[in-house]
Amino acid sequence: MKIIVTAGPTREHLDPVRYLSNPSTGKMGFAIAKASVEKGFDTILVTGPVSLKTPKGVKRVDVVSAREMYEAVKAVDGADLLVATAAVADWRPAKCAKEKLKKNSMKGTIELVRNPDILKSLKGMRKIGFAAETQNVLEEATRKCREKDLEFIVANDVSEKGCGFGSNDNRVTIIRRDGTVLRLPKMSKLAVARRIIKEVCRGA
Repeated sequence: MKIIVTAGPTREHLDPVRYLSNPSTGKMGFAIAKASVEKGFDTILVTGPVSLKTPKGVKRVDVVSAREMYEAVKAVDGADLLVATAAVADWRPAKCAKEKLKKNSMKGTIELVRNPDILKSLKGMRKIGFAAETQNVLEEATRKCREKDLEFIVANDVSEKGCGFGSNDNRVTIIRRDGTVLRLPKMSKLAVARRIIKEVCRGA
């Protein structure tokens, strides 16, 4: 099986030194890439800016913006599965200045435009998504699973202490397309990743 894993944040630049982003460290995505290679899968990791070592046996592609991530994923030929853990910015500044903007020349508002929805846009392969939420976690995850035509979605409450961005552990709920719900206890992100890959194999 050939698997694409997306990981980390994206950065949407306003100018060369300022950008919109989020606190994602890529740990969950890198753990899934490692678990995927352990299973013997051909694994391509498309990652935003992070400070993590590439798991042995993984082919890594580094990107910065959501549009770069989208193009990198589309460029992979013959992928069977996309596991999208990346915290992709939904919006980007409408314009990116070539030089640093001076604060006295900046306006109090920034015009934003939508970024491509990578999961929703891609067709012809199995897709698994992640839903990092702070409220109505299961409801929001179920909606995303249906709207993006996912095999299953992995939901977690990032406001839970020790389970949010940058943590080494996670507590997730797997929601399948048919509505089946599997709640996992708090465990290391690598243990979560191995369970997710197990679920992938079960659905093959």
